[in-house]
Amino acid sequence: MTNSIKDRTAIVGIGQTPFAKNLDGSEKRLACEAIVAALDDAGIDASEVDALASYTMEVTEEVEIAKNIGAGDVTYFSQIGYGGGAGCATIGHLAMAVATGQAEVGVAWRSRKRGSGGRPWANTVAQLPTPAQWTRPWGLLRPSDEIALLTRRYMHEYGATRDHLANVALACRAHANRNPGAMMFERTLTRDQYMSARWISEPLCLFDNCLETDGALACVIVSAERARDCRQPPVYIHSFGQGLPSQHHTMVNYWSDDPLGAPARACARRLWAGADFGPAEVKVAQIYDAFTSLIPLSLEGYGFCERGEGGPFTDDGAIELGGRLPVNTSGGGLSEAYVHGFNLINEGVRQMRGTSTAQVEGADTCLVTAGEGVPTSAMLLRK
Repeated sequence: MTNSIKDRTAIVGIGQTPFAKNLDGSEKRLACEAIVAALDDAGIDASEVDALASYTMEVTEEVEIAKNIGAGDVTYFSQIGYGGGAGCATIGHLAMAVATGQAEVGVAWRSRKRGSGGRPWANTVAQLPTPAQWTRPWGLLRPSDEIALLTRRYMHEYGATRDHLANVALACRAHANRNPGAMMFERTLTRDQYMSARWISEPLCLFDNCLETDGALACVIVSAERARDCRQPPVYIHSFGQGLPSQHHTMVNYWSDDPLGAPARACARRLWAGADFGPAEVKVAQIYDAFTSLIPLSLEGYGFCERGEGGPFTDDGAIELGGRLPVNTSGGGLSEAYVHGFNLINEGVRQMRGTSTAQVEGADTCLVTAGEGVPTSAMLLRK
């Protein structure tokens, strides 16, 4: 299968605000700050921006963003649905727009004030969408409740243990402890602390759940030809895919024939079909981690191990710096910040630039994934 965007576009600028539980300013202001920083990183004037991509859950609108950053005429814009599943798709859509001549300079962003905001599931009066109307009346009120049930099924089917989940939490925290920009930079975590933590939704404890964060991030995408003249070394978008499995139900896929046949599998088929290398050649991975159990599921879904082997894959420091596949080297959603996974994209770029605070030696390829359990997206980056 051919891939018309293979290495034809590159990320040339990244920007972000600080991360915190409560930041001053609106989500629009934070978004503009991150975008302006990304454009400055790339050495590109805002007036050249002619393509925009964000999440449907993003409260900032293209009109407001374009006006406030001083963009030129915008000839392409899109929004991607399904929350954390949208991250890599915002980059992929811009890559397709630039590669096909629809635009020349694209900007993707995510701005969020969840650390200081309310929780959408707290409103029990509002009419619920499908499938929540069939699950929340029975106690699955929060995303953690929904993933907890999936996690229990995974543990039952394949023998995954809390020690495997702890491996994920500890790896992300160790990486965050090297990252001054991470919310958990100065807060270490031990296995004993993990095992004694309070339950959030059994079998998920406090440290199995992502952070709640205020912050914004952005990326700038241009053609490979243009990238050679930008301020930063280009990070090429090698392959991109999205995945929505047949008969899938977002977050609560329990009643299908294969509840653990997650969206990563559908996405992975397209992703690898468009690539010149496979999982064995990936040097570092940024894998969506709203919950620890999503990491083993994604390791299996993207082909790093067989089904049921994702838990043991994390043993012996395999996903830590120096392991066979370092994962979430900035701390990820569990320990750096939870901004619907966009921080994983920026960290993937830093790894390819060689500027990560947990730099993987010789890293020249990187997998970045979006949410598991929801219609998702992923991309491969290379130097």
